[in-house]
Amino acid sequence: MTQTNNRFFDELGRLMNDAAGAAQGMKREVDSVIRNQAEKILNDLDIVKREEFEAVKDMARLAREENEALKARIAVLEAKLGGAAGGSPGAGSADG
Repeated sequence: MTQTNNRFFDELGRLMNDAAGAAQGMKREVDSVIRNQAEKILNDLDIVKREEFEAVKDMARLAREENEALKARIAVLEAKLGGAAGGSPGAGSADG
């Protein structure tokens, strides 16, 4: 009788192991399908990737810094023109 009980429990243990393996395989498959669907939805929404966002953010920061430097140069030049010409800024404009 002990032999029969051991075989029964061995088979039950194998069955449980197989069921756990199948469940893990199904979980991996479901995760893969969900990940693919999420990527498809995000691609359809035309969402910007983090790397692209960071690159544009850096470009904007550099442009702002350059803009500030140019503003300072213009202010210096206007001060020189204002002091030399004695007129108001824009009085000597050559726009046509």
